Amino acid sequence: GDISSAVEAIQPDEIYNLASQSRPGESWSRPTETMMINGLGPVRLFDAVRRCIPRCRVFHASSSEMFGQPTTWPQNEHTSFDASNPYAAAKVYAHQMARIYRQSYGMFISCGILFNHESERRPLHFLPQKVAYGAACAALGILDSPGLNERGRPIVQGGQLSLGTLDVFRDWGYAPDYVEAMWRILQQDSPEDFVIGTGKLHSLRDLCGAAYGSVGLDWNDFVVSDPEFLRPMETGRTLADPSLAHARLGWSPSVSFESMVAKMVAAQKQHLMMAQNPSQSSL
Repeated sequence: GDISSAVEAIQPDEIYNLASQSRPGESWSRPTETMMINGLGPVRLFDAVRRCIPRCRVFHASSSEMFGQPTTWPQNEHTSFDASNPYAAAKVYAHQMARIYRQSYGMFISCGILFNHESERRPLHFLPQKVAYGAACAALGILDSPGLNERGRPIVQGGQLSLGTLDVFRDWGYAPDYVEAMWRILQQDSPEDFVIGTGKLHSLRDLCGAAYGSVGLDWNDFVVSDPEFLRPMETGRTLADPSLAHARLGWSPSVSFESMVAKMVAAQKQHLMMAQNPSQSSL
């Protein structure tokens, strides 16, 4: 059935809307689908809640991608949006519609403007997980990986991990910390939007260094920049100002950038080792 039927049948007290076409890079080849899922999908949810169970509290996952090419750093809840890709444009639309429904209908809809968050569970097509996977392959001496990239070729080929531009700067945090922030947002007395991030900027080179360094290797020996993986337009340097979340929610990240990356590499090593020796999977 449709989302209205589900909402009416379950009668939830809280809804966490994390659904999306979650790859900004892929949104260039799927702009209409991305808008339908990331833009109109949330509006359908907001309207279903309005009609069926208006007392329900809704958390909506917005994105730091909405800031696009920011001209001020760090970014907070009042920083202007400047979307740089179809994914971000759809997210801006949904974010503004959340505000409109909140103000027009008195609904409890809060948005978390989530900066990049990673974990061991990230799919391989996401950049940080791809780097973690590359480091795990290098540690195990795998020259041609079983995992494939978006071009259908091994992520690691001939011992090398091919990425797009290395001039990427992001505020990367650990996903479980961000889930706690989401929950805290819906426990407030009134709905409000919050920037959720670490407030620390790292480069893709930092990410590669942390990943390969966690297994005692130098990333420069394994990572190359390949123009084939460049996007039409890259998001600028996004850096969170989470001071409102600190003050109002009592929230702060608990896992460091380095620890997060090391966890991801270790998980990828374990997966690869189990694939090489399935008998270990029961240990």
